[in-house]
Amino acid sequence: MAFFEKLKNGLKKTKESFLGKVDTILASFGKIDEELFDELEEILITSDFGVQTTEEILEKLRVSVKENKLTDASQIRTELQKIIAEFLELGEKGLDLQEVPVLITVIGVNGVGKTTSIGKIAHLYKSSGKKVLLAAGDTFRAAAIDQLDIWAKRCGVDMIRQNEGADPAAVLFDACRAAKARETDVLICDTAGRLHNKKNLMNELAKMARVVEKELPDVKHETFLVLDSTTGQNAVNQARAFSEVANITGIILTKLDGSSKGGIIVSICNELKIPVRLVGVGEGIEDLQPFVPEDYVKALFE
Repeated sequence: MAFFEKLKNGLKKTKESFLGKVDTILASFGKIDEELFDELEEILITSDFGVQTTEEILEKLRVSVKENKLTDASQIRTELQKIIAEFLELGEKGLDLQEVPVLITVIGVNGVGKTTSIGKIAHLYKSSGKKVLLAAGDTFRAAAIDQLDIWAKRCGVDMIRQNEGADPAAVLFDACRAAKARETDVLICDTAGRLHNKKNLMNELAKMARVVEKELPDVKHETFLVLDSTTGQNAVNQARAFSEVANITGIILTKLDGSSKGGIIVSICNELKIPVRLVGVGEGIEDLQPFVPEDYVKALFE
């Protein structure tokens, strides 16, 4: 199945809860008035666009209605689609599979699909002919190291690991040295997902950043935050907290296929100004793909 079809199917629940309600409301209102905006506000908030983003969407909608002299409620749908598309345009998209060498650090709380995402990113690079190395930096849990090892074997890539409880920066140091010695194109590093202890996490990430700066000073460094779309506004809160301790260059949004909270993408992009770079719409190794804003809006509205 083509990825757009998977995205379309993945957004089915969101589309039904969001667009279904929007179309019902627009059909029941002949003209555009304040009551219509109140109804739209409720729909946007309950579809996880968030209060702040909802207010901004409606403000832009009001301006558009005034400037274009819109009077018919049915005209709102097209304007809403345009505004949501604008909110998603934040520059860099997806992965540039040809821009190597690159170090990708992957962060996120436990249970969001972090290790699985690393495996799928490794597969994307490996499939494009790149030499990939994984670093098991989540030394807090033995299960995380074992799970990453399974993905390394599945993708046919090497992995650098130490025992549970080892210093993550030491693992990264070994991985950086190995990456240079083996002329690796892509080094992907897992990290512990302990957001509840923000100070420790901050110190840990800062220490890892110093290792990278010293060992791989000329390599492009990406930091991807993995979020579970089914958690709705909680994902925005996680993104806000992680952005305080790391320079996040992109979001990986997982489990979009099981969520009715797809509006969360708009909320994240607008409120945090961090682009959603990759989305997961299934369990398969091919089911993590670059996020294309036009496809998202098309899948949501058409």
